[in-house]
Amino acid sequence: MTPTTATAAEPAPAPSTPQSPPGLDERITRSLVGAAVGDALGGPVEGWTPEQIAERHGGRVTGIVGPWHGENWRTARPIAPYHKGDGHVTDDTLMTHALVRVYDRVRDHLDAYAVADHLVPDLLSPRWIPELEAEALPLQRIFLAEKWIVARLHYGHVDPREAGAGNIVNCGAAMYMAPVGLVNAGHPEAAYAEALEIAAPHQSSYGREAAGVFAAAVAAACHPGATPDAVIDAALALAKDGTRSAIEAVCEVAAQHEDFEAALAPLRAAVEPFDTVGPDYRSPSLGARRPSRLHAIEELPVALGMLLVGGGDYRRTVLGSVNYGRDCDSIATMGGAIAGALGGEVPADWAATVAEASRLDLHAPARTLARVAREVFARDLERRRSHEEAFAALAGTR
Repeated sequence: MTPTTATAAEPAPAPSTPQSPPGLDERITRSLVGAAVGDALGGPVEGWTPEQIAERHGGRVTGIVGPWHGENWRTARPIAPYHKGDGHVTDDTLMTHALVRVYDRVRDHLDAYAVADHLVPDLLSPRWIPELEAEALPLQRIFLAEKWIVARLHYGHVDPREAGAGNIVNCGAAMYMAPVGLVNAGHPEAAYAEALEIAAPHQSSYGREAAGVFAAAVAAACHPGATPDAVIDAALALAKDGTRSAIEAVCEVAAQHEDFEAALAPLRAAVEPFDTVGPDYRSPSLGARRPSRLHAIEELPVALGMLLVGGGDYRRTVLGSVNYGRDCDSIATMGGAIAGALGGEVPADWAATVAEASRLDLHAPARTLARVAREVFARDLERRRSHEEAFAALAGTR
C-alpha cells in the first residue's frame, strides 16, 4: 500500500489568548505534537556531542536538519538503515502513538495487561515507518529494549507485571509516557502510579521510575497556572532514589542559566555521576544500564533542566535538548511534551514539515486522546462518588 500524507479530519484547537489560557484539548495537542517535533529535530544528531554537532552543522542546530551522513544515510554506520533527519520522527513517536491507540481501544486507565493485550499486537501490525520510508512492523524499527516487550510477552508468555525484569535499564519506557500524563492531566500522583504499572512489562529499576516521573511531570504541566518550577517540584515530590538525586542536581545547575549554550556542559557534568552509560555514548561502560538504586537515566533530568533553562518556552527547551547531543531525540521528546503541556506553542512550520516528511497526522492522536481523557475522567468521578458513598455508609458519617 502506498502511504499518503494524512490530513486532519478536524481543525486543530484555536490558539489561546492571554485572556484564555490553553484548555485540555490544546494542551494535549501541544504536548503530543511538541513531543513528535522534538523527536524529529533530535533524531539526526542523536549520539553525538555538542562539539561534534556544532562542527557538523557550522553552529548550533536551530531547526530541522538533514541526515548526519547526508545522502549516504542508507549505508553509513552507525545510523544505517534509518533515514534520521529531514523531519522524520523516530521510535519515540512511534511508541507514543501506539500507546494512544491502546488508550483508544481500552478507553480507561491502563495496566500491565493492557500492554500485553493491546500494545504488543500493535507493534506487530504494519504501519508507515518514516525512518524506513516504508510500511513495516513497528517491531522492525524499535530498539532492542523495546523489542523485549514483544519477546517476553508474545513469545515468552511472561507475567506482564514481571516482564520488565532483566531488560537493560534505559529511557525506553519513559520516552513514550506522555499520554499517561495527559490522561491524568492535573493529577501527577495518578499519572506516576499508572505509568509505573504500564512500564512493568518493559522496564525495571530507574528506567521504570523515570517513566513514572515523566508522566507525573506532564500531568503537573497541565495544571492551570503551572510553571516550570512547579513541574520540577511535582517531579521531586514523587521521584525516588537516584532519579530524585539526579533531578535535584541537574535542576540546581539549570536554575543558574538562561541560555542553553552556556548550560550544555554544566548540565552534563551534573548528571554524569548518575548516568551509567559513561562519557562515550556509543560505547557504554561495562556497568551501563544495570539496575541500581543510586543511578538514573540521563534523559529525563536533562529534559527537566532544559525546561528550566528555557523558562518553559517550547523552542528554547527543545533546541537546548537537541544541541545537548547524546540521546537527544528522547531528551527533546520529553522536553517538548512537558513544554507543550505547559502551553508552549510549537512552531507551526516545524510541525507542518515533520507531519509532511513523516507522512503522519500529528494532530489525530491528540484529538483521540482528548476524547479518551474526558471519558476516563467521567469514569473516575463515578468511581470516586461510589467510594465516597460506601465509605460514608461504613463510617456512619452520612
